[in-house]
Amino acid sequence: MTRSKLLLLLVIAVIVAAFIGFDGHKLLTLENLQANQSALAQWIEQNLLIAVVGYAAVYVVVTALSLPGATIMTLAGGAFLGNFYGLIAVSIASTLGASLAFLVARFLMRDTLRKRYAETVAKMDRGVSKDGAFYLATLRLVPVFPFFLINLAMGLTAMKLRTYALVSWIAMLPGTFVFVNAGTQLGQIQSTSDIVSADLLLSFALLGLFPLIAKFVVGFIRRRKVYAGWQKPESFDYNLLVIGGGSAGLVSAYIAAAVKAKVGMIEKHKLGGDCLNTGCVPSKALIRSAKAADTMRHANRYGLESVPVKGSFKNIMNRVQEVIAKVEPHDSPERYSKLGVDCISGEASFVSPWELEVRHNDGRTERLTARSIIVATGGKPAMPPIPGLAEMEPLNSDNLWELQEQPERLLVLGGGPIGSELAHAFARLGSQVIQVEMGDRLLAKEDSDVSELIKTQFESDGIDLRLEHAAREFAIEEGEKVVYCEHKGERVRIAFDQVLVAVGRAPNTKGLGLEKIGIETLRNGSVPVEDDMSLRYPNVFACGDVAGPYQFTHAAAHQAWYAAVNGLFGQFKRFRVDYRVMPWVTFTSPEVARVGLSEAEAKEQGVAYEITRYGLDDLDRAIAESEDYGFIKILTPPGKDKILGVVVVGSHAGEILAEFTLAMKHGLGLNKILGTIHPYPTWNESAKYAAGEWKRAHAPEGILKLLEKLHGWRRGKGQAHQQKRKEITAG
Repeated sequence: MTRSKLLLLLVIAVIVAAFIGFDGHKLLTLENLQANQSALAQWIEQNLLIAVVGYAAVYVVVTALSLPGATIMTLAGGAFLGNFYGLIAVSIASTLGASLAFLVARFLMRDTLRKRYAETVAKMDRGVSKDGAFYLATLRLVPVFPFFLINLAMGLTAMKLRTYALVSWIAMLPGTFVFVNAGTQLGQIQSTSDIVSADLLLSFALLGLFPLIAKFVVGFIRRRKVYAGWQKPESFDYNLLVIGGGSAGLVSAYIAAAVKAKVGMIEKHKLGGDCLNTGCVPSKALIRSAKAADTMRHANRYGLESVPVKGSFKNIMNRVQEVIAKVEPHDSPERYSKLGVDCISGEASFVSPWELEVRHNDGRTERLTARSIIVATGGKPAMPPIPGLAEMEPLNSDNLWELQEQPERLLVLGGGPIGSELAHAFARLGSQVIQVEMGDRLLAKEDSDVSELIKTQFESDGIDLRLEHAAREFAIEEGEKVVYCEHKGERVRIAFDQVLVAVGRAPNTKGLGLEKIGIETLRNGSVPVEDDMSLRYPNVFACGDVAGPYQFTHAAAHQAWYAAVNGLFGQFKRFRVDYRVMPWVTFTSPEVARVGLSEAEAKEQGVAYEITRYGLDDLDRAIAESEDYGFIKILTPPGKDKILGVVVVGSHAGEILAEFTLAMKHGLGLNKILGTIHPYPTWNESAKYAAGEWKRAHAPEGILKLLEKLHGWRRGKGQAHQQKRKEITAG
């Protein structure tokens, strides 16, 4: 940090310390102002100019340094200076103070915070870029955050100071007038009869109604602005049109049909999307076959004779297709047609915010209109631009299921959930697996102790794990496929037969025509959704992988509820998506299941926490099944049983996690879990035992010592009798 920044920080610290040290925060209270009202009013009447200037100067300092008391000072401005002088003083002073706070944030923190909170700042930049001054005006009129946070946050954006000051002044005027007027009416109270005066009641009514009025006005202006140039149809073919028939699209259509809306669902391939056809269902079927192979190979764990695993890989893949076929009716066009959904086979692109051009699979083209439209087009495997990779005919999570011959040497690119699940499955089925990961550990979103346990298991199962290896080039040398990786400055050659690419997923937005309605995708390819899942227009929504930030089937279904309900009923009531309790599971063996904060996230966010651990090697059911490995780790606030986050690593981790997820969702602490009867012997008993570990660590030692003395005192007569018998026996 430069000397000038340090000096400014020192000055601010001194002022804030002086403010607190001299009880400035106590001076700016309603009680203190009321106690000195008559004296202040008399002095102000005699020194009006000095009073206005002095008041404005104090207001500027309070606002610029984000000190508490701005609201009370605004009311006081009306009470002591009246509507006219109070409004002038507060409007100018608040704008100057906000501008100074804006400059301080930009000078001191902009570079650091833009780097640390790149996504958040980028979102604000997009808001400023897209809506310009209106974005700031909206925040001022209907503040989602307190004003001091807006001052600091906007300093991190690219907005110009003069624009910020002018828009802030204009947008804060209505609210300033309402608060100053309320203060003026409060200052005129002389008797109890004044409390029920029409002017006072009207001012307080305005104070309460202003946020609602401002919200309505802002919404009206925003709608007029965003729909400018578009002609809304007089009637609609559908209440809701859904583009995409994956998890998000299916749930959206189901909800709409359940409330008797006319809904159409457009899908160019098979309903069910990735989850049914290429993701969750086939991968879990393959993982189950791999687990069966591992059980046979290590049958001696269960008192049986271990046998070499022999089987046809083609039969395994046929079983996978049979599983898909068995689940498929749940997501079939026939089922959804019976529910009342028009299932349309084809592709869709936007013509307007209410109209889609649909290109049917049979070659027909038609245009369909709907009051609301949901984009639920999912994602596809990302393919990194590595030289020579395309020539390797790489496998990915989409085309893997067409494989009929098992690779002898399988190279897996990626150490995330998909790469780790499939690497482990193929290793257990007998392939020689080489897993390449750029980072220094597997499952980078989990804590290091979780990654270390998975690493140990993978190496035990024969996976050739290459961490901190970055694939740079693929080639065919003398008929053999090879990849050259960079590892700590050295070039490493790895030979393989087939490569499976699992380095993430990219949203499907190609061909949607989003650019026609002014919607630009983000850097990662996803679409920029608001908290209500809308896309720029109040009637256009997105959910699932195409929207992010989570790429889970259950997250897509969760988002779909908000998109569908807001799409159908958003004119009356809008719901903001809630991600506070989002669980997920990585289906390696052992499984990794998590909900809430990890240790690393808690440290990064500055959240105080303590850890409770319970080893699954202590659980009777785990011991009985020879799967007594792994652990439960719980984060709680110091001294409290509130659950901040949980990770379970072990067999059946996904099922064990459900109880903690329910507890977090409904605000139940570990004491409630401990007080719940769990059947014995079950895997879910581990949740109770983990809660018991927390309870033991927080036992009231002082009370326990007193109880020990109480019990000793109550045994006193018996103890003396026993001692006497011992003496007689000895004699």
